[in-house]
Amino acid sequence: MFSITISIIIITSIISIAAFNREKIKEDLLFWPAEIDRRKQYYRFVSCGFVHGDVMHLAFNMISLLSFGEFLEIYLFTDLFGSQGKYMYLVLYVLGLIFSVIPDYFQYRNNFAYRALGASGAVSAVIFAAIILKPTMPLRIIFIPIDIPGYIFGFLFLALSAYMAKRGGDNIGHRAHFSGAIFGILFTVIAAKLMSDYDVFKAFIQAIKSRY
Repeated sequence: MFSITISIIIITSIISIAAFNREKIKEDLLFWPAEIDRRKQYYRFVSCGFVHGDVMHLAFNMISLLSFGEFLEIYLFTDLFGSQGKYMYLVLYVLGLIFSVIPDYFQYRNNFAYRALGASGAVSAVIFAAIILKPTMPLRIIFIPIDIPGYIFGFLFLALSAYMAKRGGDNIGHRAHFSGAIFGILFTVIAAKLMSDYDVFKAFIQAIKSRY
């Protein structure tokens, strides 16, 4: 069966690895608010997700995408949207790339020094779409040898991203993590209501209640 998740991982890995050795590829594709504003290079809202800073950055994002993406694409979205599931998954990913960096665009469009790259915003959208649909699924964080329910992981992630974005100074797009996560939740809730009349929030609450 054709996998959109695997296809995204392959394409992203090929472009990112090529950009490791050719700075011009990275410069042409990364998220650069000032250049977008000055030259109308709106493609950068999407292309930034296909380049990464180094191997570890790429590996972390692609492993995270593989861990959640196939489950969301093949099972959760197919159950929710039927034959449109894969299409909705692709829409979620692409729009996740765009919406996750919009706040940074408005904040930094007059700052020529600010640049960012990576698929973190879209990956966060995928992760949180899965969490909102399966809030009690067990997740395990590296170096913490216990399972954490998805919804608790989600709250901790959002709180940490908001705090780190406010603190700043580490050159990591925490705001994109936060924005992508919120977008993933809202997209899933709204699309489910419009296309299948499924109340995601109601199911989310019931799943948590049934756990205790």
